Amino acid sequence: MSAVAWSIVLATLFVSVAVTGWVRRQALRRQWLDVPNERSSHQAPTPRGGGLGIVTATVCGFVALWVAGVIPADLCVALLGGGLAVAVTGFRDDRKPLGAGLRLAVHMGAAAWALAWLGGVPPMQVGTGTYDLGLVGDLLGALAIGWTINLFNFMDGIDGLAAGEAVFIASAGAFLSAGAVSAAVPAASLVLAAAALGFLAWNWPPARIFMGDVGSGYLGFVIAVLALAAMRHSPVVVFAWLVLGGVFFVDATVTLARRMARGERAHEAHRSHAYQWLARAWGSHRAVTLAILLFDAWVLLPVAGFCVAYPQLAFTAATATLIALVPLALVLGAGRAEASRVSRE
Repeated sequence: MSAVAWSIVLATLFVSVAVTGWVRRQALRRQWLDVPNERSSHQAPTPRGGGLGIVTATVCGFVALWVAGVIPADLCVALLGGGLAVAVTGFRDDRKPLGAGLRLAVHMGAAAWALAWLGGVPPMQVGTGTYDLGLVGDLLGALAIGWTINLFNFMDGIDGLAAGEAVFIASAGAFLSAGAVSAAVPAASLVLAAAALGFLAWNWPPARIFMGDVGSGYLGFVIAVLALAAMRHSPVVVFAWLVLGGVFFVDATVTLARRMARGERAHEAHRSHAYQWLARAWGSHRAVTLAILLFDAWVLLPVAGFCVAYPQLAFTAATATLIALVPLALVLGAGRAEASRVSRE
């Protein structure tokens, strides 16, 4: 990456720190607080909406990268158009809850927008063959973007976790994509990582501000779009990105599947993710967040690197890794019925 691109990444970090601090002051003054209830994992009223710092910093960073000629216009428009729609909807939902149908419509519309500007889902390499799935691939891509938006929202339940995971996925994705794709995706990924890191300075346990839907959904959208954009240059690198987010994908998916099997509503607040059970068992958000990030670095990152180094085996390695995480998630309690819910029923 050029010196200009690195300068933009550094500036993004400072903007994120500054804007998040400003949002915190405004939230305290206006009483935009997340008040604990029986479904909360925190104990004291805490300012929310800090994801505005991430959104503001990345929007500025993406535009600066485009002006500098580091990323193409189609990638910039895909990230900004869909990302801002998701962020604005999340901000509105943070102030006054919106209907699940409206949120889903916006998320799928944002996914369609991104895919249109990226030219659809690129061909994917499985084994030694490369396959273009056409409209089926585009539909699966839209569903993948929509699910990633929502799973980041589901997994933003303890201090530092969602922001820390975003820093890891985006920075590791940039590193692993650097040799396989153009400079555009690594540069945009590092901008996202810098923005998430700037927010993390305020959100690290004990959190002084929460991200809110404005930030969590936006992070999921941008990460999914960057992974698909990387496929335009390397049809196998998406499997590396999938492995990097393995903890979030498996915990969120297993939890949702078990809750829906019990007849619970998907959008209903709860505390039954594996990371939430673990936080209560350990009595520490910091310990759980650190444990997950260490697992990411020591287990998932090497597997993701293997996917890039051995493209013929990438699909098999990614699939095997995600399947192997399922029993671990179940042992840790992903989707297990909460005692309070059982007693009420």
